[in-house]
Amino acid sequence: MVASRPVVTVDADRRRERVDALAVEEPMEIRVDGEAVSVTMRTPGDDFELAVGFCLTEGILEAPGEVATVRYCAGASPEPAEANTYNVVDVGRRSPAPVAASLRRNVYTASSCGLCGTASIDAVRKRVPDVAADPLRMPVGVVRSLPGHIRSAQRVFDRTGGLHAAALFDAGGGLRCLREDVGRHNAVDKVVGWAALQGLLPLGGHALMVSGRVAFEIVQKALAAHVPMVAAVSAPSSLAVALAESSGMTLVGFLRGERMNVYTRADRVPA
Repeated sequence: MVASRPVVTVDADRRRERVDALAVEEPMEIRVDGEAVSVTMRTPGDDFELAVGFCLTEGILEAPGEVATVRYCAGASPEPAEANTYNVVDVGRRSPAPVAASLRRNVYTASSCGLCGTASIDAVRKRVPDVAADPLRMPVGVVRSLPGHIRSAQRVFDRTGGLHAAALFDAGGGLRCLREDVGRHNAVDKVVGWAALQGLLPLGGHALMVSGRVAFEIVQKALAAHVPMVAAVSAPSSLAVALAESSGMTLVGFLRGERMNVYTRADRVPA
């Protein structure tokens, strides 16, 4: 989603007025069986995928088959005209039950930093799978091609320059799904949600690539979907590398042009 804004562009000594395109950022409340579990700042669009993906990657849902319904629902406003804000999404489960307090995120979540609160790698490893046995192999030449595929598919980024992307690739480098958002963690959740709603989970044999850096939460969310390889155009954090290593995931950073750093399980990236 794109918004327009008048701006004054200054280039050396020249000034001119023009209309600029901005990536839209709005809050979205995620509910499960009517119970609020998170508020995240996101780019509107693919909201159902975002809600389902979030619930799966955060451990609120164990499997896509638990989902009975996904719908927009009434927000907090008492005004009838605002009863459906399209900024509140409810995921209904086939067997409703209270959401564990440890899984609720009833706080504002900034699009730039993602969701915090997971205390340690050990806590994550208790609920995400080990992907060490996944047979994925993606030759260096195929890995090098991934950024170009992403860039050519980023429609909103072309207009605004203000969105992150997450993209899912098969072993041959074929693009399966790309989603954009102001938050890279939201983009990943949208991809996972897409796969869940398409009946494609788990995502063994696939690679996930994200724009920007790779933080702990990105690896965590990829592991929840059984993705054995994550790549990024920028740097990973130390905790992201540690989680990838302990889980048998291949983690690639600084993937630009002919260069890349393979931080873990380099055997999956043969020459």
